[in-house]
Amino acid sequence: MRIDSAPLATPLCGMERKSHMDLFGAVALILFALNLAFNQVVIKVTGDGFSPVFAAGLRSAGAVVVLLICMRMRGVSFSVPRAAWFGGVLSGLLFALEFTILFNALDITTVSRVSVIFYTMPVWLAVIAHFLFPGERLTRTKIAGLAMAVVGVTLAFLDRSGGDVSLLGDLLALASAFCWAAIVLCVRLTPLGGVPPAQQLMFQVAISAPILLMIAPLFGPLIRDLAPIHYAGLAFQIICVASLGFLAWFWLLSIYPSSSVASFSFLSPVFAVILGWLLLSEEVALSVWIALVLVASGIYLINRKPREV
Repeated sequence: MRIDSAPLATPLCGMERKSHMDLFGAVALILFALNLAFNQVVIKVTGDGFSPVFAAGLRSAGAVVVLLICMRMRGVSFSVPRAAWFGGVLSGLLFALEFTILFNALDITTVSRVSVIFYTMPVWLAVIAHFLFPGERLTRTKIAGLAMAVVGVTLAFLDRSGGDVSLLGDLLALASAFCWAAIVLCVRLTPLGGVPPAQQLMFQVAISAPILLMIAPLFGPLIRDLAPIHYAGLAFQIICVASLGFLAWFWLLSIYPSSSVASFSFLSPVFAVILGWLLLSEEVALSVWIALVLVASGIYLINRKPREV
């Protein structure tokens, strides 16, 4: 979920831009958060058939194909201004690093722990934005949210119980959250933010695909124990997340206020922990549940739109 990654002047698909969140938007954002959460489970399961980095590379390569088809059908130009290339290449490199780290994190620790830590991205982004963007200073509400999220992450790191737990996995999840924040900043601070969302996403998947596929052998055998469910999981990641999923996110950003859209981001870690518990029978320690509440509440407060006086 690329929060506030680029301003969109006009809504996609011709829908009128709205000044507030309505029922359709709320339902769509809840479903999108659920989709991202389910994706964490899918990545974990797919890792039993494909090595993590190889799966990430295949996902990016497949997303390139889907995006090419979508861009052709919608008449989106493949031409990108020269000024945007630096930001595009940098975002692609960061994207490759992010998913190299994230997929390995999910391979060695639980979905619940990775999700709680990974989805703290808006917290770190808010801290950095405080220093880079004058209009995004940390308010008392945001500082309270930041404190809650930091306490939550600290609880998750300190607790070593709850089944398949890995300190390295926790650290990798945190590093991937930093990479995600860096991509958002890359888009906001470079001319890349002025190009259509499909082109932004194309930079990320097109550049990351060959890199991930080339370095995949460094992380062990490419194929593990393949079964039909692993092919299905890979297809889900390509179609429902890496291409059409993120295009849907940009579409929602083009219709509704970005602050309202971002406020739903706290649902993703909540759904991910619940799905990991229900679908993978993960043992979720009490401290992780507490950390989840703190992190989700912190993300909500950070993205909360201040009341007008």
